[in-house]
Formats: sequence, structure tokens, C-alpha cells
Amino acid sequence: MASISHLFIVLSLLAFSANAQLSANFYAKSCPNLKRTVRSIMTKAVIAEKRMGASILRLFFHDCFVNGCDGSILLDDTLTFTGEKNAFPNRDTARGFEVIDKIKTEVEATCKNTVSCADILALAARDGVDLLGGPDWNVLLGRKDSRTASESDANNNLPGPGSDLPTLISMFNAKGFNANEMTALSGAHTIGMASCRFFRRRIYNDTNINPAFAEQRRDNCPFTGGDANLAPLDSTTQRFDNQYFKDLIQQRGLLHSDQELFNGGSQDALVQTYSKSLLTFRWDFVKAMIKMGNLSPPPGLPTEIRRNCRVVN
Repeated sequence: MASISHLFIVLSLLAFSANAQLSANFYAKSCPNLKRTVRSIMTKAVIAEKRMGASILRLFFHDCFVNGCDGSILLDDTLTFTGEKNAFPNRDTARGFEVIDKIKTEVEATCKNTVSCADILALAARDGVDLLGGPDWNVLLGRKDSRTASESDANNNLPGPGSDLPTLISMFNAKGFNANEMTALSGAHTIGMASCRFFRRRIYNDTNINPAFAEQRRDNCPFTGGDANLAPLDSTTQRFDNQYFKDLIQQRGLLHSDQELFNGGSQDALVQTYSKSLLTFRWDFVKAMIKMGNLSPPPGLPTEIRRNCRVVN
């Protein structure tokens, strides 16, 4: 138990030093019940549907990788901009917006015009991981919300499910992550589901796939049609563990981009390590999540504290 507490403290200190503008205690005086409110609503949401923990985590990743962690993914389209919700990586698959709305409504009732939607999403993502058996960490707070969003930026900045390893490494490197951090963050696929349209090419075209696994997935993902049909990203999809990496070694990665992490390339050894050591994976995942949470909007981008996460003030 002492070693776990030590891990938490070290990561918290590491996180604090990474971005002096953010602090775990940012709302300690202005909204002291914030974390309790987020946790309560997330607990109810995950009890009602365990997949929701993964969905909120995916929202956070897709938010941070497009112009920083600024809540832009939460914005609905307007007459002046086409936002991120209908970009290819998000269209009909990004979900959990109503959970963020519910948290925001409750927070606004007691802490009006105080807490950003970006911070709420960051806290909710952490809680979703923790509630599914994953690690806990101190979330740094103090982000602001973007006043705009861009469909094209989402299409250009989010790695696609058909990406090869060099593309993945390059796209993560553009955000300041090395290849090992990319692999650790990819471990988020230990929870959640993916739509048939994202893995169809893999199960019908790829050769580095377990034949029985491919056949099983074809049962629910026909060659044509069924685009929205779902399949689990790993074989223990409701539990945050290291099964994702064990599945990759067995050539049972659902997405082409997943299996690229274990396909005779630079990440094979790390996948092997994570498959054998859950603690190592959890440690690296938390460090990478804290780093991702520090991705800031571009200088000069107009920001605010939104009163409604779906629209600018």
C-alpha cells in the first residue's frame, strides 16, 4: 500500500511541475465540492453503462489532441464554424456529451461561471478510468474553454484506425509524445468498443490477424453494411487492465493501428513488457495522461469559462 501511495505522490509532484499554470487545487476555494460532484455523476453513469467510462476517456483524448485540452469537442456546430463532432473520427461514435452536460449543470448550480468544461472533462475521464479498475491520479485544473472548434483540425490531428506505426509515431510526436508514451496511451483501448467501419478492413484484408478472431469479428461486421455494429477493443472490455497488450501478442488487436504496436516494429518489446507487468503499464499510462492533460490551446486562441458546454457564451 505504501508503494501505491508513493506512486500517487510522485506523479502528483511531477504533474505540478509540468505546467505551472495548472494546479490540482485550482478550485479548492472557488468550488470546493467540484471533484465530489464529478465523481458522483460519473459513478452513476458507469454503473448504468460501463462503456461510458471508455467513452468519456475517448472524448478527453480527442479533445486534447485537437488544439489542446480546451473543451472544443463539446461544442455544437454554429453558423460561423463546423465543429469537431462530425469529423470522421467522431461522427456517430463520440458519445458521453449528456454526462458532461449533467455535471456542468450541477456544478453551475453551486459554482456559477467558475469551472471550465475542459476541466470537467479531464476530471470525468480520470474518474471513468478509476471506476473501471484503472489507476487514479491528481488531475491538474485551471483550463479555459475554446470559443471555437474545427472539423478539419479534428480530421487532421487525430490518428486514424488504419494508421501504420510510422504514422502513429509521427502524429504523437507532433504533440510532444515519444513512441513509448504513444504505446502507453494506446493502452486506453483496454476498455471500450469500436464500430465496424473502423475495423472492417482489418478483419477482411490484414494477414497479421488471428484467423479465429477475424472470423468471430466478421460475424458482426459484414463486408458491406453494419457500419455501426460494435465489437470490444480487447477481451476484457469492461475492466481497465493489461489484456489489450496480451491480445496484441496473440494477433487479436481489433484495429489495424492497434496491431501495428506489435508487428515486428519498435514497440514490440514494450508491448511484451506491458503484457507481463500491469504495474508498469499503469505507471506509464498515468504519466502520459498527465502530460496529455497539459496540452494547451495555441497562443492567441480566444477562451472563456462556458456556461453551457455545447455553446459559447
